[in-house]
Amino acid sequence: MKTVKVYGPGCKRCETTESMVKDTAATLGIEISVEKISDPREIAMAGIMSTPGISVDGKLVHAGGLPDAAKLKDWLSA
Repeated sequence: MKTVKVYGPGCKRCETTESMVKDTAATLGIEISVEKISDPREIAMAGIMSTPGISVDGKLVHAGGLPDAAKLKDWLSA
């Protein structure tokens, strides 16, 4: 099981990013655990200067704006 963290204060883009992660994992048949991080201190400590951000198994893979769908598949499949 992959651990995915979605970083963001709760804006519409952050919610959309979380939905994209869940939908992509379901499409690929990959079991994931999604954690939503909204604490500004935790977001900053993760090195994210622009939200939403995504980390997969502890590795930061995206920050700022909605993720590209093809890249999201790659991150979850790796």
